[in-house]
Amino acid sequence: MEVVTAIEELRRRIREVKAGGASIGFVPTMGFLHQGHLSLMERARRENDFLVISIFVNPLQFGRGEDLDRYPRDREGDLAKARKVGCDLVFFPEEKTLYPPGFTTYVQVEGLSSVLCGVSRPTHFRGVATVVNKLFNLVQPDRAYFGQKDAQQAILIKRMVADLNMNLEVVVCPTVREEDGLAMSSRNNYLTPQERRAAPVLYRALKAGEELIAGGERSPRAVVRRMEEVIAGEPLVKKVDYLVVVDAENLQEKDPLEGSLLLAGAVYIGKARLIDNIIVNLA
Repeated sequence: MEVVTAIEELRRRIREVKAGGASIGFVPTMGFLHQGHLSLMERARRENDFLVISIFVNPLQFGRGEDLDRYPRDREGDLAKARKVGCDLVFFPEEKTLYPPGFTTYVQVEGLSSVLCGVSRPTHFRGVATVVNKLFNLVQPDRAYFGQKDAQQAILIKRMVADLNMNLEVVVCPTVREEDGLAMSSRNNYLTPQERRAAPVLYRALKAGEELIAGGERSPRAVVRRMEEVIAGEPLVKKVDYLVVVDAENLQEKDPLEGSLLLAGAVYIGKARLIDNIIVNLA
């Protein structure tokens, strides 16, 4: 497994791989790898000849007062896990490599960036779209893999790829969960033992909304109220950022509910902002 930090070295290796006719699978990450990341890498390994991952804590997607400085990092542990999965190349750039002095160009996906997580994190998705665009340009993958847990991110990236005519497939893989339903996330590391026991309440709320829909409810307000009731039963939830049921493709409200729906939420427990979602398909 190669570990590359410089853009020119990465480009040289990608040219060699492309010249040999190999397909490239790519998994962009911010590191502190867990089984959710590894599941993406394992699928990319199966479906491509050459597997590239990136590890980069992207400062552009953190707002003022967020957790950029304390975001968990584990370089050696991450490299060991990547090696075990069978990665061929890890791109591990420094901030100045991707954002040199004078950097002033950003990518903004309108509409999708300003709802759900975008309300409380208004610059987040500009940072996501910018860094993913740069990484796609550098790695030139045939397929790129993202987790369903970050549903808004995946939808936004698919829109960017389509709008900018990028020649790659975006593959969205199922959320990987702990036994109690909590979606795996690097930020789960912030939770105390007591908070960790409380954290699955978000998934339970989403499932309660799903059950209501399965029972015939078609009012989005009624579904959201049911999810709010479940969250309200957990005193360790400090704040609800949002709980919604929206169209699973464009994130817009539907009333009455129909088609493919995304039930999604974001809550604060202790120092952690937890997000999760499930998809419900109505005939």
